[in-house]
Formats: sequence, C-alpha cells, structure tokens
Amino acid sequence: MTQFHTVLTFTFLMCGSFSALAAEKPVQLLQRELTPFASLLSGGADEFELSVDANLPIDGEQQKVVLRLRKLANGDYEFEGTHKDYSFVLQRVQDQTTFALPHHKVAFVGTGESPQEDHLAAKGISGRLVSSDSTASKYVTLVLNANPEAFASLIGLLLKPELDTEANLWRFGDKVTAGFSEEGKHCKLSSQEIEIDVKLTHEFDKNSLVWSVPKDFKITELPRDEIERQLVRGVRRATEILAPASRLIKPPHNSRKVENGELRWVEGQRVCILSGTPEQVGLAHGQLLKEEALKTIDSVLYTFGTVNTIRTGTWFHHDLNNAYKRLAPHIPGRHKQETKALATALEIDEHLAQTINVFPELFHCSGFAVFGSATADGKLYHGRVLDYMTTIGLQDAATTFIVSVDGKIPFANVGYAGFIGSVTGMNTKSISLGEMGGRGEGQWDGVPMATLMRRALEECSTLQEVMTLWETSPRTCEYYYVFADGKTNEAVGVAATPEAIEFIQPGQGHERLGEGIKDSVVLSAGSRLEKLRERVLEKHGKIDAETAIWLMSRPVAMKSNLHNALFVPEDGILYVANADHKHPAAERPYVKLNLKELLQSSVQQRAVSNKD
Repeated sequence: MTQFHTVLTFTFLMCGSFSALAAEKPVQLLQRELTPFASLLSGGADEFELSVDANLPIDGEQQKVVLRLRKLANGDYEFEGTHKDYSFVLQRVQDQTTFALPHHKVAFVGTGESPQEDHLAAKGISGRLVSSDSTASKYVTLVLNANPEAFASLIGLLLKPELDTEANLWRFGDKVTAGFSEEGKHCKLSSQEIEIDVKLTHEFDKNSLVWSVPKDFKITELPRDEIERQLVRGVRRATEILAPASRLIKPPHNSRKVENGELRWVEGQRVCILSGTPEQVGLAHGQLLKEEALKTIDSVLYTFGTVNTIRTGTWFHHDLNNAYKRLAPHIPGRHKQETKALATALEIDEHLAQTINVFPELFHCSGFAVFGSATADGKLYHGRVLDYMTTIGLQDAATTFIVSVDGKIPFANVGYAGFIGSVTGMNTKSISLGEMGGRGEGQWDGVPMATLMRRALEECSTLQEVMTLWETSPRTCEYYYVFADGKTNEAVGVAATPEAIEFIQPGQGHERLGEGIKDSVVLSAGSRLEKLRERVLEKHGKIDAETAIWLMSRPVAMKSNLHNALFVPEDGILYVANADHKHPAAERPYVKLNLKELLQSSVQQRAVSNKD
C-alpha cells in the first residue's frame, strides 16, 4: 500500500490546518465525512486528485493560494501550487523528477535512479518529510498506526466541535466553521480571515500525469538526488520550524568539554569556548555543536534555499557556489583551515562548509553607540540589533562563541553553530562591531562581510585600525556598520560599498540618518530609525545598560529580530538575547557575559589539557 500521507499533510499545512477540518458529534456522521481524507493520509488511496483553494491573509491583504495534487497507482504524482507572485510544479515519475517554476519559466530536471536517502518516492515518504523534532511527527505516527475510521473518530473526540444541524456546519468556537458535502469529497473551512475549499476525487484520467514542461521554459539539468535532497530536507526542516517539538523549544542543557573547547549553558543560552590553532578551534566547534550546526545547514541551504529558488527562479546551490568562487580569494587561509576542520567534525563535504559560511552576506540590522554626555556614567554602550529571518529557524543554533586563536586577539562572537564568521562581536582590546545590510547583493568581488568583521576582532586594537582595515580591503555589496572603542570612548558609523566608504562621526548629521546627536552614533532605517533617534534623545544623559537595552526593544527591533547584543567594551561585558520560536530577541531575557572571565576559564582548561 502506498504511503502518501505526508505530502498531503504538508499540503494542508500550507493552506491552514487539516486538524481544523475535524469534528465530533455525532461520531458516526463525523467519521463518514472525515474518513475519505483520513484514508489519503494513511496511504489507503492509491489514486486520487486533491485540490485546495484558499484565501489567506498574507502581508496584510487577502491573497489566493491554489494547490493541486494528483497521484497514480504506480506511484507517479504531481503537486503544484500557484499564487499571484509565485508558482511551482513538482512532478515525480519512475525515471525523472521535475521541479518547475512557471512564473520564471524555468524547470529543473533530474533523471535516472532515485537517491538512496532523502528521496521523494511516494512509498514511506512520511519518515523523510516529517522530522521527529516536529510535533507533527506524532500525528503522522497516529495516522500510520490507526485505520482511517478510528483516526477520524479520534480527531473528533479531541477537538469536540458543535454541529449546527440547521446550517449543516461544524462550529469551532465563535469564529471557525467547517462544512462537508458530497459524502466526504468536499470540505469548506471558513473564519473571519480565511476561506479554504478542499475537493477530493477518484474520478479522473489515470493514464498519465497532465503537466509537461512548455517549450518556452529554460531547462536546467541537475542530478536527480540533488533536486530530491533539496526538497526533502527543506520540507523536513520546515516542519521543525513551523511546529517545533519540545526538544527544540527547551533543548537539554548538557554542558561538556572536548580538547580545545567547552560548551556551557549560561541562564539558558549556549556559550561555546574555543581555543588553539585554527584547525583545533574548528574541530572543537564541530564536536561540541554538531547537531546544532547541521540544523543551521538545513535551515540555510535547504529550507531557505528552496524558498529562494521559488522566489528568484535560480537554483540556490548555484548562486551560493558562484558567490563563493568570487569571495574565496579574499578569505584568509586560517579561516579556510578552521572551516575545513569544522567540516571534518560535522562529517560533511568541505566545499559545502566553505560555501555555507558566506551566507551572512544577506543580513540586515540596526545599531547605535552612545557615550560621554549621552550616558549616565560616561561609559560607551554599543547596541546591536540583528533583524534577520527568524522564520528559517537559526535560533535553534544560537551560540555565543568565546574564541582565542593562537597568535590572535581573543574575542566574543554572537552567532550560530556552523558559522565561523562574525556579524556581532567584541574583542579583549575593547573593540566592538555590528553591521546592517544594504543593497547591492551580487557584488561579491571582495572580502565577505562576516570575514572582514572577524578579521577586525582578531587583528585590531584601536578604532583607527578597524577603519584602516575597511578602507584598504576590497569590499562587497552595501553595508552599514557601527564600530566602537571602549578604551577611548570613540565610535563611528560606516557606510561602505565596493566603490566608496564614508565614516559618520558622533554628532554628525547625515541625509539618511537625520540631524546629529551629541556623543551618539545611530544607524537604522525608516520608522525604526525615527523611533531609535526619539529614544536616544529622550534618555540622553541618562543612558545606562538597562536603558540601552530598552533602546533596542520593539519596534526598533523587528518581528524578525534574531538576536540583540549590548556591549560595554570598557568592562569586557556583553548582554545577549536570542529569539525563540514565538518571540523576537527583543522580547526575550538578556544574559550577562564577562568576556575576560570566560577566557580565563579557557586558559585554565588548556593548561590542564597540556599537563595531561
């Protein structure tokens, strides 16, 4: 019997919630209406055609999404989705897999044998598309282990809606209704914001699938296993992000040590302390954070990569590889050595690890530095807001790294398992750095932004040295930065492109940033810039650590706020907040970390290891 339940489950997840279609009272009626749908999910129907028409609130307006799924008895199927801006067709037959994007008139085609793992064959697909780290896995297990009638009855008992016999509708509270017709072949789900129409039929032309690649499409031939791995792992990671299991929401706080590294949990946050040669640092990173780093790769390469392919019409792997080819000559050898060792520990291809580390070229953010007359004690406070796609689940791998590479300046790097570059950091010379992305994606003939940031942390002892590094290095894209030096209470804003660089001094007015504020550097955009400026002016002269953290609260931080950091570089102190699956970082607790104390423990650990 063919098991196609997870493709269908994903279909319903995309348009709302299949569980909301269920009802109870009387059980017999509900069972009769739900059983045909339950039969599809349990693999009880070899041939069928399913359509889902949905009107959903997207980006503040009602938008239509249409999904169609057709499956034949031999396991061939096609699944297509359309939206006013995007569309896709996935067709899988015995000797070919096609992933087409009609909006872009492109098709990616793979032929030959299907891969041994992470393939899209209909049989047993649930184990590949739904992760055990998703709460959806228990429902898939329930569907597999229960017959359709029992499953339909159980759903009704769990949800307990009321039957409106006069309207012939099931009511879920005051807002949601579901109606069935045509003996379980049609279901309509409605609320104030959504309308979903689901139709099922077993009566259609079953000789072949109906879609074929039009002649005016550009066809890109790819290895079949690459296409199927991309989609399987992308969906699997998406099930974790959309419906995370408790192990992701509340991960076990298991501290441990390896040679050249230690993983600690400090008030619920990961802190990874690494020291040694580049190879030793990379190896310890992978040994301590293997599971988290692999989640990062799945989030970036497969989930984000699939969405980006649909959005742009270009194969994400190709984009990433092309970027790396141009960026690689500007990456220091020691960083490549560290990444190679990381790949060894993660048991992944070295080229994959190298390319995935240029992904931060797409980050976008806000930042500020205040000092002197702006603060209550005259100290410099440097705030950094990372607003970037909590929707791809990077929060599952959030880690603050304390890194001491032989011969280099030790530093703290607020980042993510699997990435060795920096977008937020502070070193032991009281230098702190934060960036915000601009335009110019694709201008990659220079040093990757995250590499340049890390080089500054490892190599620079003064603000002037940081500025000189940026002036003399080939740069990529358009970025804005806040650099600060707690030793001298100096800070500067930076606007950098490949062609030019501009330094914005404290108190200096700027056409894009507004009138200058004394002893302050403020960088953001749009309404967030206005709110940040308003807050700095309101609290000017009274800003301390607590107030500086408040400066970064919503709406200065966006809903996509992945992490926030406040540096007090003079004291070697940083405060870090990370997003979870329900809250942006600005709404999460901050943890205070002392860079010098954490480094001291690293020195002590290495001394013990060397003695042994």
